[in-house]
Amino acid sequence: MTRRRLLPLLAASLPTVTSATTSADTDINSLLEPIRAARKVPALTGGIVTTSGLTAAGVTGVRKRDDSTPATLSDLWHLGSMTKAMTATLIATWVQSGKLNWDDPISKFLAPLLKDASPEFSAITVRHLLSHRSGLPANRKNWGALPLASQRPDIVRLESKRPTLSPPGTAFLYSNLGYMFAGVVAESLGNALWENLITSRLFKPLGITAGFGGTGTPGSIDQPWPHLEDGTPTGTNGPAIDNPASLGPAGTCHAALDQYARFLADQLRGAAGKDSLLPPALYKDIQFPREGESYAFGWGLHQRSWAGGNAFAHTGSNTMNSFAAWVAPAKGFAVIAASNQGGKPGASACDDACAALLRRHLG
Repeated sequence: MTRRRLLPLLAASLPTVTSATTSADTDINSLLEPIRAARKVPALTGGIVTTSGLTAAGVTGVRKRDDSTPATLSDLWHLGSMTKAMTATLIATWVQSGKLNWDDPISKFLAPLLKDASPEFSAITVRHLLSHRSGLPANRKNWGALPLASQRPDIVRLESKRPTLSPPGTAFLYSNLGYMFAGVVAESLGNALWENLITSRLFKPLGITAGFGGTGTPGSIDQPWPHLEDGTPTGTNGPAIDNPASLGPAGTCHAALDQYARFLADQLRGAAGKDSLLPPALYKDIQFPREGESYAFGWGLHQRSWAGGNAFAHTGSNTMNSFAAWVAPAKGFAVIAASNQGGKPGASACDDACAALLRRHLG
């Protein structure tokens, strides 16, 4: 299950290329390898992103522990909760077209599914779902026989019968389930599965190739193999080795590093008011929380001197892979890192890699 992890306090004292890269930078490889070895993760990748895309990147280690097949820069990395900002950006395409407002109640779109809902659900808005203020729990207690993407409406119907954990809008409660609800709002608007909608309305316009679920062909070491927190490779790999597919909008995307970088580059362009998928005001909604809050729509806000003030960031993990991104909108760059191990080792390796990439980029 995707879990939230507090972001590290990357040193506030941390003090450009313009074309995308397609090959590993030996300098970044040498930067990443000591981190990979110290954290004892099988593979580690990372890079620097600007408004043009991935401008420098490296990768080190192997796809599977105790196997010699090296990880490559074209490999697919599980994004985990980095998917959340993508889901928010997808929903923003309907805000742009005037078919949805952030403060619309979800009952406007999900009325047939909420007929037997607990009374609190009438107050939940789309904004509440995306900013983790709906009062919904982190996950279902038991996914049981409802793991499929096509069963998301059934989960909404079942979970809405339970009282929320807090009144909508009153408290921050990180909720993968809330993002799944948001995905069902998108499915109602687009009359298709979230996977098809995010591909047609977000990935294709940005030139992104991405997929869903765990990576690789089951039994073949053709992509980074997932590893548990203790470093043990999972029994098998492939699309099914992931969160339940129904949780897709909260965290099942995977992509090569340069493909995820295309999404971040659009976020940077939007923040700078440059040519992007959406109008600048919508990127502000996605990236910057309301006053007194610290989480917007898939991004947490932090104050960092190296970012020129505001930095937004997030981490992702399905407990078998790790990902992290730090974004400096005022400076027009971001750093990203991924590992094929979950838990503290994978998370710490990504944190360390992001800090090292920041130092390299800023000098």
